[in-house]
Amino acid sequence: MKVFIVGIAGGVGSRLARLLTAAGDRVDGLYRRPEQGERLAAEGIHATHGDLTRLDASALAALLHDTDVLVFAAGAGGEGGTAATTAIDGTGLTTAVEAARLAGVRRLLLLSVFPEAWRDRDMPDTFEHYIDVKKKADAELAATDLDWTILRPAALTDEPGTGRISLSPALIHTDVTRDDVAATLAELVHTSRIRRRILELTQGPEPIADAVRRQTL
Repeated sequence: MKVFIVGIAGGVGSRLARLLTAAGDRVDGLYRRPEQGERLAAEGIHATHGDLTRLDASALAALLHDTDVLVFAAGAGGEGGTAATTAIDGTGLTTAVEAARLAGVRRLLLLSVFPEAWRDRDMPDTFEHYIDVKKKADAELAATDLDWTILRPAALTDEPGTGRISLSPALIHTDVTRDDVAATLAELVHTSRIRRRILELTQGPEPIADAVRRQTL
């Protein structure tokens, strides 16, 4: 398969790219900073330099030739304040949806956020803006006729992956490793029967492949 990852240099996007490349898939994606491209190239990952906030839908569509699955894993990550969050997590998703239509790409996987994320913590006002933008992006994608899947992981950690998760339309918020989020996305990329579904993801007892397969039953 050819998979294009918007946000290929990010914490989840880069992990996903490594998994898909190792599996023999053709991988491409957008990175913003030259050093990110150098790091990806050193890992044997093909990627394209480009700034999502500066590309229009036509320009992005031109990069999606022969793409089977578009994965939107980009995020401002708290950098640049509310304006960056709106531009990347919000408007960026709008651009990706239109680009997919123009390029004839039917499948789009969106890495979103657990709605209850960090509600037990004293978070800044900018975090509420982030949650609002992510929810609107979910709603925008869900209203399209694409074969979309929205994955909402719990609070992300950098601990080594366990290979075991809980995956369901509704879960209690805990946490999950970036390794396991990437591995779950990789399984979803290869499971075309799951479409137009919103799935929440936390650490759990079930092997990732089994958890994803169960969503096809």
